Amino acid sequence: MTGVLDTAGERLQIESALPWVGELIAEGASEALQTAPAPGASVHVRIEADRRPFETRDWPLLARGARVFNEEVVLENVLTSGFDVHVRCTDEHAEFTYRWRPPTRERVAARVLRSRFHLLARAALIQYPALWWAGTKGRVPLHISSCSAGDATPLVVAQSGVGRSTLIMAEVRAGGVATGDNLAVGDGTTVWGLVEPLRISGSGGRRMPHGRIEAPLKGRIHALVPDIIVVLTRRSEAKASLVECSAAAAARALVSSTYAAGELRRYWSFAAMLAAGTGVGPAHPLVTDVASVFAAELPCVALVLGAERPKRLSELLSKLELEQVWA
Repeated sequence: MTGVLDTAGERLQIESALPWVGELIAEGASEALQTAPAPGASVHVRIEADRRPFETRDWPLLARGARVFNEEVVLENVLTSGFDVHVRCTDEHAEFTYRWRPPTRERVAARVLRSRFHLLARAALIQYPALWWAGTKGRVPLHISSCSAGDATPLVVAQSGVGRSTLIMAEVRAGGVATGDNLAVGDGTTVWGLVEPLRISGSGGRRMPHGRIEAPLKGRIHALVPDIIVVLTRRSEAKASLVECSAAAAARALVSSTYAAGELRRYWSFAAMLAAGTGVGPAHPLVTDVASVFAAELPCVALVLGAERPKRLSELLSKLELEQVWA
């Protein structure tokens, strides 16, 4: 299996000698995987059929399960996914080479806890490598979405479960575009989406935690430049309303939502280990700095969701309503 995936502002060239891993990657790419060759890959991902450990004899120990030599890194059982990875960087691209070598516990989990295994494997094989290499270029992971909503291009931030996906999907169904409904990278000006399936309520797709199923996102776009920040909250009032939101509160929401996101829980140590071993990129993404830039440069509002199903985001962000908020 070979393919190309544009995600998080990076282009991944993917080769898998294991058919079942190729199927897993294609599923996680949510119909965005290209089978035709495409130039300009910045991240090369290779899954080998070899089951032997990578040769790290005499390599210094970097940490438990990690060895380093000449700015190359080998991580064992990365993210408890069952894959070992060898990482090597050049000035132009990063190379991630994987071997399936699960300990007994991970082998059993891959069979019994299928949804969990799929999420971990996708993160280890495609999502975290793309996020990390994007981070070497000043883009940081954020738990946000950006979409078109009428004449506006909001950056939408919310804690998990508040209702962001519902609003994003309403705009997409009405003909809009979106970077995604969950994760992205940003640099303070632009938002690039991280490709992954939608996880929504319903039936007919892969069953995932919290009673959700997976589905492809129609209307996906690689990047958007937002012109407003919308912070979603939920209260007991009946109807949705727009209220004032300070830049400091918006930046805090961006940062807190990102660090609270379960999808990124393992990312911080992954990025730190690669930075320590390769000498490339920041030891910790500058999430707070980028969030502060977004909040300082863009108008910010809070959308308080109530018990009633809200109007479309484009309606709530009409010019009249925004003028009332800022009057």
